[in-house]
Amino acid sequence: MAPHDCHIRGIKESLGANVAAALVELGGLVLIIGLGGWVILRGDADLDRLTQVGTADHGAIGAVLAGAVLAYYSFVGFETSVNLAEEVKNPRRSYPIALFGALLTAGTAYVLIGVVASACVPAEELSRSSGPLLEVVRVAGAIPEWLFSVIALVAVANGALLTGIMSSRLAYGMANDGLLPPVLGRILPGRRTPWVAILTTSTLSLILALTGEVDSLAATLVLLLLFVFTGVNAAVLVLRREAGEPGHFRIPTVVPWLGLASCLFLFTRIDGEVWLRGLVLVALGAALSVVNAARACRASAAVSERPQPTPGSPADR
Repeated sequence: MAPHDCHIRGIKESLGANVAAALVELGGLVLIIGLGGWVILRGDADLDRLTQVGTADHGAIGAVLAGAVLAYYSFVGFETSVNLAEEVKNPRRSYPIALFGALLTAGTAYVLIGVVASACVPAEELSRSSGPLLEVVRVAGAIPEWLFSVIALVAVANGALLTGIMSSRLAYGMANDGLLPPVLGRILPGRRTPWVAILTTSTLSLILALTGEVDSLAATLVLLLLFVFTGVNAAVLVLRREAGEPGHFRIPTVVPWLGLASCLFLFTRIDGEVWLRGLVLVALGAALSVVNAARACRASAAVSERPQPTPGSPADR
């Protein structure tokens, strides 16, 4: 099949599907919050549970730190949205507003979900359940459980869609910068969609999905995100030494320092099995970086050794 025959749509169609799925997800969360509020108002909830922090296996501090590690997975996607900043008008202004607005919306929803779930269902029951939010639905009653199964499927599909969009754009950009093989930078003639990057990253995602359970893959992703966030915060501290172009968003220096410290601390909360799996992927990335660095050095050396045209020669005219 020729590349131009591939039915790979562009960013407009992909983000349209993402918006529709996100509205379904948000609607499901709002419904859970409403059902939990109804249970609280009718007196079937225990608000005293909201002051109980910790579990039988973890104390208060350990439980909070375990929740903090899990929260990294909950916010997957925000860090990769920068790859689509070039798709919007005036990203210097619109991207910070969109990013912080999305973080505030998601954070508020998550906090409210945590409050109503903890008040309506005992923590031990929530931890044992494979579908904690369904426990709130069961307590509330009147809403069919299959409805939330559909919402969960939409959420999973939306997550896969976003991952495909972000990873393919990231691979495409790295290919254009010479950090990945140039073939990943090929695009469809009409829609200008990076079809090679899309097919490659989708294949790799499928392989990873077949090599472990959801919980182990999620934990590995959290570890890799910690590496990414550590590098980003360190890079921010280095780049702040440069003047840069005017008009860019600037954050107080204390924020990247706190981000760097939190990442280094949360590394200590990752299990050994997850470290083993994650370090293999990190080693592959490091090897790729070494190869690209060596290739860049050879290219730079070749340019410097190229004879320069003498004044008056045809190349100088």
